[in-house]
Amino acid sequence: MKTFLDTSQTSLKICGITQMKDLFALLDLGVHALGINFWPQSKRYLSPEDARGILTEASKKILRVGVFVNAEPEIPRKLLESNQIDIAQFHGDETAEYCAPFADEGLPFIKAIGVKNKSSLENITAYGATAILLDTPAPGVYGGTGEKFDWTHAQDFISQNPNIPVLLAGGITPLNATEAIARVHPCALDIASGAELSPGIKDIEKVKALLASTLITDH
Repeated sequence: MKTFLDTSQTSLKICGITQMKDLFALLDLGVHALGINFWPQSKRYLSPEDARGILTEASKKILRVGVFVNAEPEIPRKLLESNQIDIAQFHGDETAEYCAPFADEGLPFIKAIGVKNKSSLENITAYGATAILLDTPAPGVYGGTGEKFDWTHAQDFISQNPNIPVLLAGGITPLNATEAIARVHPCALDIASGAELSPGIKDIEKVKALLASTLITDH
């Protein structure tokens, strides 16, 4: 996890994994992290039971991120404490109060923020998050829209907070990944729809191109 959140480089997280064959492809390529979407309304949803095989196979081979949207806190807590996931990602409307017990107990989590404007990035430290994910606002959808936001806000936030690991999401594809890294310098790109044939089905050629972007672009 320390390497994945290293602010001096950019890693790659492929989110919305639903198939074992895609996991094996990510492992073969050396992708840094995968995301499993535990939000029941997601087109890429897997239940903890259905994800168990993928998560077990992935253990100690790739960083496993569990994505939650306004979940009952005992759900991510159980998956973290049982070592089924390595880090939680809170991608809904979770408040600082919701996050506080995780921060207090040292349970690692990423807090996603929908960036509408500069004010969206105020009081970020109140969450006590292990890392921050900046994404396109998508009320009721919560990510995976394939739409960009104004990266200037992300640039400014990272330049002003160089010690906070920041993941960048929202509309990133093989066509703009190199530009995203060069402009924003995130610790990781977080990509779902930009690496897919259809929701939950990954396009491995796109994944290869995205991974290449992280390897050729230095901070």
